[in-house]
Amino acid sequence: MSERSSQGLTVAVAGATGAVGREMLKILEQRNFPLKELIPLASARSAGTTVPFQGHDVPVKELKEDSFEGVDLALFSAGGGTSQKFSPHAVKSGCVVVDNSSAWRMDDRCPLVVPEVNAGDLEKHQGIIANPNCSTIQMVVALKPLHDAAAIKRVVVSTYQAVSGTGHKAVDELEKQVRALFNMQEPEINVYPYQIAFNCLPHIDNFLENDYTREEMKMVHETVKIMGDPGIKVTATTVRVPVFYSHSEAVNIETEKKLTAKEARVLLSRAPGVKVLDNPKEKIYPMPIDAAGEDEVFVGRIREDETIANGLNLWIVADNIRKGAALNAIQIAEELLKKNLLNIKNPDAFL
Repeated sequence: MSERSSQGLTVAVAGATGAVGREMLKILEQRNFPLKELIPLASARSAGTTVPFQGHDVPVKELKEDSFEGVDLALFSAGGGTSQKFSPHAVKSGCVVVDNSSAWRMDDRCPLVVPEVNAGDLEKHQGIIANPNCSTIQMVVALKPLHDAAAIKRVVVSTYQAVSGTGHKAVDELEKQVRALFNMQEPEINVYPYQIAFNCLPHIDNFLENDYTREEMKMVHETVKIMGDPGIKVTATTVRVPVFYSHSEAVNIETEKKLTAKEARVLLSRAPGVKVLDNPKEKIYPMPIDAAGEDEVFVGRIREDETIANGLNLWIVADNIRKGAALNAIQIAEELLKKNLLNIKNPDAFL
């Protein structure tokens, strides 16, 4: 055990009052992360409120440029613009940042890490480590053992993403729309461009010039960076569905070598962070309600694609707030501590 871990770390959580920030606090407590001090940070509007941690109500401080003096590690869940503004100051203060926003994911200076997949990339960090997109995280956890065994050439993924990925307002809107429709009232539409209750929206984030959305292109670019293989071709369709928590994905892969469904089940059942639920005869397969509140990535409906020589179909489900955001960030922090990587060689790297 390093001296730092035995003494405990001073950890700041930026965006501590949001859904992911609160989940980070819960997971830090559940996993007995070695803490000397917790510093919850948020906007001026939330400063002075409290968040629960280890049986206490901990005061929230305002996020400022000087908030990171004496802080060892900062977990950011405060939006891309906020991270771009404050993360460089945290690094300048000697604080390692694990950021949940999209701000740093494709920055060459920042490893994009899913610990079950590419923990070794943490060795290259310069002060900021990026947490991938929620839909990408769960997919690559399941794809990694298959890629190692048979070399994935192509991925076709369609996602079915819960409204919690948009935040509290979207969760509230879905609930209110369902109540309104059951009471024969016109539902209010504020968060999404169309009604989400009893509907599916093939539109997550903004549309780009190529008619894909930013969410879809995140999955394309992030998968290649995390897997460390530019030869993997990815195409995605991302869909918002009327589910509160947990994203689901239908994934089709083509591999260089033949991999049978049976072989894939064995590989996945042994893979870290994966739980296989796959018995069609008994109607056993993963569902969002199975994954909500759980740490694992659930995989089922594993079957061979009969239209090509080396193809597989998978159904992948995970809690988007937990493994898709908060848990992955804390697993990164645990790896940094285990590998003794809480040091910054160039504090001015991002200024």
